[in-house]
Amino acid sequence: MLERTRSKKQTEITFVLPVGHPAGEVSVVGDFNDWRPGAHPMAERPDGSRAVTVTFPVNQHHGFRYLADGGHWFDEEGADGHDGRNSLLHT
Repeated sequence: MLERTRSKKQTEITFVLPVGHPAGEVSVVGDFNDWRPGAHPMAERPDGSRAVTVTFPVNQHHGFRYLADGGHWFDEEGADGHDGRNSLLHT
């Protein structure tokens, strides 16, 4: 799930995964962090879900995926789109 907070110059996107999906550590990896695993690790919230917030300039497009333990890549079903390889985000 993607949660958004917008202002005139920036958009904060909080990437959220439900409780226990998947097990182990997960990070958000995309063109905004040069596809570096671990650059944006997800932290557990009090309700057990996991999240990380990234701030972007407005009116940009980004590709991203989630990377879990064991090299397991997966997409965000609630993304703004998919290009066949990545989840897409519009800020």
